[in-house]
Amino acid sequence: MSNRDVIVPLHALPAPRDTLARPMRDLRISVMDRCNFRCPYCMPRETYHDRYRFLGSQERLSFEEIVRLARLFVQLGVRKLRLTGGEPLLRANLPDLIGDLSDIGGVEDVALTTNGMLLSRYASELKAAGLKRVTVSLDSLDPEVFARMSGGFGGVDEVLQGIEHARRAELTPVKINAVVQRGVNDHTVLELVERFRGSGVTVRFIEYMDVGNRNHWRSELVVPSKQLLQRIAERWPLAALEPQYRGEVARRYAFVDGQGEVGFISSVSQPFCGGCTRARLSSDGVLYTCLFATHGTSLRDALRGGASDDHLLELIRGVWLKRSDRYSEQRANLRRAAHDERKVEMFYIGG
Repeated sequence: MSNRDVIVPLHALPAPRDTLARPMRDLRISVMDRCNFRCPYCMPRETYHDRYRFLGSQERLSFEEIVRLARLFVQLGVRKLRLTGGEPLLRANLPDLIGDLSDIGGVEDVALTTNGMLLSRYASELKAAGLKRVTVSLDSLDPEVFARMSGGFGGVDEVLQGIEHARRAELTPVKINAVVQRGVNDHTVLELVERFRGSGVTVRFIEYMDVGNRNHWRSELVVPSKQLLQRIAERWPLAALEPQYRGEVARRYAFVDGQGEVGFISSVSQPFCGGCTRARLSSDGVLYTCLFATHGTSLRDALRGGASDDHLLELIRGVWLKRSDRYSEQRANLRRAAHDERKVEMFYIGG
């Protein structure tokens, strides 16, 4: 048999790199499109009302389907899995899924992003199932501001209790993500930093992004991270930290007095597309290669159509090899050119 007749199994091929030589290292899995909040920058209440039709249970991927796909993504280079929503803790029996994902060989990290409202109830169970760490969305400690930014659902005290339960369960390091909007919650930034300084919890501030089509984004509502950094450093001196790994999206700064660190995710003012290694899987099994994508590839249809693992590997690999997304680096031009292009909504694929 000549060399050209040798058939190499797809799983034995080198991990794919996209058109910009970016590998696939992270997979964000949305397990639930529903949420118990109505944050205006993600799921504005006027759109996602009581009569809004979310996915039915049969439309979402089953746990078995999620695990099967996750194994294939790991064969293609993924090492970190993060469960998102909507609100992932609304998905029944989620610890069972976490246990199965944690058992996949090659997975180095299984994490979860949540709004924290149900975290007190599930933190210990999640840890026992194999969850490594948790990120909690908390935009302000001010009750009125919190209510405005959560759509009037939930309360600060419940989220703080969830964070404390996560700490006790050693879902660490616990991180807090705060989306900052000018004139909405930017005046509460220092309070959030002060509350968690020295606690082992890291606060990360996220620039308000134009994700989806319904959050009424305007550039003047963005507070650049540099402004927040300066404001915080004037109160508590900071020193820049080196990235912990390639593709780390947050720029990290340590408090000089040793009381922990703070991070900034600056997709608008300091795009990091060049180092993005994330693939995203929606709760109904659509693969997206960018948070700002307008199109995806259904893996659910192939799964339920009887596709073999090799066929699915080829499908996923082909999508990644063609990937050229650089939305944040090209935001201005793409926004002008995309009047008829509908971006995927953040609640559908996670933040």
